[in-house]
Amino acid sequence: LLCPCLIYGAYIFLPFDAPLLPTVSTRLVYTLRCAAFATFPIVLGMIVSGISRLCSSALEPFGELHREVEIHRTYVSQSVHLFILYFFNMAVLATYLPQELLKLIPLLTGLFAISRLIFWLSYAIGRSFRAFGFSMTFLPLLAMLLWNLYGMFILEPENLLS
Repeated sequence: LLCPCLIYGAYIFLPFDAPLLPTVSTRLVYTLRCAAFATFPIVLGMIVSGISRLCSSALEPFGELHREVEIHRTYVSQSVHLFILYFFNMAVLATYLPQELLKLIPLLTGLFAISRLIFWLSYAIGRSFRAFGFSMTFLPLLAMLLWNLYGMFILEPENLLS
């Protein structure tokens, strides 16, 4: 319930609009540029993971990892996988959205970045708290996937492969 409320509130109250994007190629470039901001939590996780690996007291670099190092490594790995799914779904979504709804692309990118940071923080606190941050990432991804499938098979089945 929180994700749709956050997206709707940001859509209504944030004072920006998407630029005029009449072609599919300009929409994909816009999505690509927005997606670059979603990599910030992943790059930050890589930096912190490298620092924690350097500062750990492990004598063998390929030995068993400490909990602090394992948290950051797992976060980066899961974030990369989710980012790939998120980006491809956003790219397809950008091709189906009408011009007035293209404001959702940077909002969904911001939601992804914030939810990954919340997941990272909650994962570091305790494994039982990470469901909130993961659901803030996964449920919008699932909604985008369902909308994309609906758009491909129901709204425009004649343009499925064109």
